Amino acid sequence: MFAVIKTGGKQYRVAADDLIEIDKIAGETGEAVAFADVLVVGGDETLLGTPTVAGASVRGEVVEQGRKPKVIAFKKRRRKNSRRKRGHRQEFTLVRITEISTDGKKDQPTSAKSEAKADIAGDQAAAAEPKSETATAADEAGLAAPSREEATSAEAEPASTVNPRTDTKTPRVSAPPDTNTTSDDNSK
Repeated sequence: MFAVIKTGGKQYRVAADDLIEIDKIAGETGEAVAFADVLVVGGDETLLGTPTVAGASVRGEVVEQGRKPKVIAFKKRRRKNSRRKRGHRQEFTLVRITEISTDGKKDQPTSAKSEAKADIAGDQAAAAEPKSETATAADEAGLAAPSREEATSAEAEPASTVNPRTDTKTPRVSAPPDTNTTSDDNSK
């Protein structure tokens, strides 16, 4: 079975246990990754996507994160004493394809990081559960502290609407009088 996946603006034909070198994606060595943009799935019967195959996914494992050899871009304009030399190393990710599935399973690849993120999300969901009866009774009596939204909206309102630049602006001073001219008062 093979599949054509799209990642990093490019398309790759992959099969199980293939090693592919793709543009850099997030993930550390040994971490599982999933590609949801599957354009074609082939094997006993071929499925063509419009533009992607519904429910198909390709899973893989990051083998290496690295950088390709340096590419030098040298530009010269003759008889102008103009030269420019710049180098660039493209980052890549080496991925081993582990599974191609078409059954529409939406389970995420498991790794230590994704499990830690799931634990954090579970803790946040537990913290967002409804308040106890004593807390709601205190809210009704007006004894509870203001909510986070109320506190931030009160802080966000400006104390005054006066522009500080207009307060510190000094009036324009005219030039000093010319001292080289003689006046009638000085001649006496």
